[in-house]
Amino acid sequence: MKPSIAALTLTGVLGAGFAGIASAGPIPYPTPGVPNATTYTFTAAATGNITAYFYGSTAAYTNDLSMLVNGVATGIEGLNNHSSPYGLALNLGSVTAGDTLVFVLNNILPGGIGPWYSDQSLNSDGVNHVYSTDFAGDSIIPAGVFVSFEDLPSGGDYNYNDEDFVFTNVSINTVPEPGVLALFGAGLIAFLLTTRRKLRKQAVALS
Repeated sequence: MKPSIAALTLTGVLGAGFAGIASAGPIPYPTPGVPNATTYTFTAAATGNITAYFYGSTAAYTNDLSMLVNGVATGIEGLNNHSSPYGLALNLGSVTAGDTLVFVLNNILPGGIGPWYSDQSLNSDGVNHVYSTDFAGDSIIPAGVFVSFEDLPSGGDYNYNDEDFVFTNVSINTVPEPGVLALFGAGLIAFLLTTRRKLRKQAVALS
């Protein structure tokens, strides 16, 4: 039996809604002082290298960047936020398409802070320390995925602008805050009910 139009629509909408590719958003983080309730997962877009580009920093702390691939550290660390110029590149190592990537902000001075991960579940304070969106590219940094870190424990001032990087060969997926999911679910139910009524009317008209 062929699936109904409503069932096909439900499958497509659910697939798009709960693991959505992030669209281009504002840079820097648009609501400083407000915790970022959106969490992210990052994967390798293709087999090859992951390159990080230094975008900027407003932090007093001294930090640098590293990466986990499928939970394992690559052993490559760099892009010190107090000595790196805009656009400085760092090859974080080779990956295979689909590998899970976690970006890590390592505190050098004063020490004993973090480290903070792009995967919220790995952070010792349980807080989301990153904001991310697509980056269109400019004359120095190519198009990629923008990731900015909050480097203070427990979220600090939630400006997500302490260390900023752009990564190439990276795919970004987002999980929106619970309130957005609830709103999405309510809209989906209303859409399916409307579609079901239309299909019934069409069936009656054809009978």
